[in-house]
Amino acid sequence: MATTAPTLDPSPALERLRGELEALIAALPMFLLALLVVWLAWVAGRWISRRAILARFASKHNPFLRELAATTVRWLALVLGLVVALEILDATAMVGAVLGTAGVLGVALGFAFKDILENYLAGILMSLRQPFAPRDHVVIDGNEGFVVVLNSRATILMTLDGNHLRLPNALVFRSVTLNYTRNPSRRFQFDIGIGVNDDLVRAQDIGIREMRAVAGVIGTPPPRAFITALGDSNVQVRFHGWVDQREHDFALVRSEAIRRVKTVLESAGMDLPEPIYRVQLFPHPAAGESAEHPRGAAGDVLPQPAPAGDGRAAASSDRAVAHDVDTRAHGDILAQVEQDRDQRGASDLLDPRE
Repeated sequence: MATTAPTLDPSPALERLRGELEALIAALPMFLLALLVVWLAWVAGRWISRRAILARFASKHNPFLRELAATTVRWLALVLGLVVALEILDATAMVGAVLGTAGVLGVALGFAFKDILENYLAGILMSLRQPFAPRDHVVIDGNEGFVVVLNSRATILMTLDGNHLRLPNALVFRSVTLNYTRNPSRRFQFDIGIGVNDDLVRAQDIGIREMRAVAGVIGTPPPRAFITALGDSNVQVRFHGWVDQREHDFALVRSEAIRRVKTVLESAGMDLPEPIYRVQLFPHPAAGESAEHPRGAAGDVLPQPAPAGDGRAAASSDRAVAHDVDTRAHGDILAQVEQDRDQRGASDLLDPRE
């Protein structure tokens, strides 16, 4: 018996396609309205991001923070517009799915770019706190230099040798920072050994008076001196002085103070003894004799105190201070820092007013 082949009836599929097209055409006005809402939200976000009040809220002297705040406002406005558009299209169920997907993606990206994100967030936090300013003389985690720029990932220092030092922001954020610039007054100190038979009070007074005459040593707080230790051949006297780093170079002022105090103490007849050693030599013992010496082994070097009043450290009046050294701040490194900042343009997260 012959069988007939089944025939395909496309009418159900066509009917369903026609229904979908009719539904799409019917929803087209709502879709266009949703697109209009998204576009208006984007335009409104751009308009708000350009307002001066937003710049004042972020930091009008920090272009990075201004751009970050403007971008955040634009994207928040866009997200709000998308939520409203989905509500218009009665598709709010998609919001949960999108947020869940974004959360999983964010966790994955966070693990993949942990160091980059950590440095970026640390840069943003430091730009808000402003722990230092451009050109500040700082020591960060043992690294000393002048601050050149703080960008989104690293802090750039120029070392005292004129080299660039790039520190990750995460390291800078969690490290101890020593800032020499925030307080312009900085104290220096040095020790000088005075003979044990000299008048220590007189030595202190002479040194303090001479330090007051050094260019760069400020009067308040005043220079001071005190005894720190009793050595084998001398008494250690420590001198303190303060420098205004805005006007004078710290190292030059300290160097000049040491030179002048040493010279004036010698000119005043003060003994500045050095350690003296007495070498005792003994003959090598013959065979069968004891290898021990009652006064020490051969070649022993025994420290001896300097003889009092030997006159070697005394100086005549012609050894007095002959000239002054220019201790003013030279600014060699700061000139290089300025040149570097000019080349980088406005990519700094630090506020120059700080």
